[in-house]
Amino acid sequence: MNPVTGLSLGRVAIGALALGNPALGGKLFQLDVEANPQLPLMMRLFGAREVALGALTLAVRGKGRRSLVLAGLAVDVADAVSGYLALQDRSVPKATAAGVTAPAIAAVGAGVKGLRAGL
Repeated sequence: MNPVTGLSLGRVAIGALALGNPALGGKLFQLDVEANPQLPLMMRLFGAREVALGALTLAVRGKGRRSLVLAGLAVDVADAVSGYLALQDRSVPKATAAGVTAPAIAAVGAGVKGLRAGL
């Protein structure tokens, strides 16, 4: 499967989970759902972004698709940096930081691979 297609499908799936069941989405990312009453809001915001970005990337071809992949790369880099910073300031446990940062880094890799392959 094309890495951009796989990444986009993953975005839609994870985003739909975050929108439809934010508590389960939070647990997937190893977040403390019970201690964070605002977490459902944040998961839904994240979910909407992921569904929109993934669905649009699947629907568009050519230069538009390349632009969406670049936007996704920017988002994924920001997510990876956010996970790293959360580890550094100890606002989350190491396992949680890894659970957020590792998928973001993998998404960056898939986006770069897709760009190099010509999408």
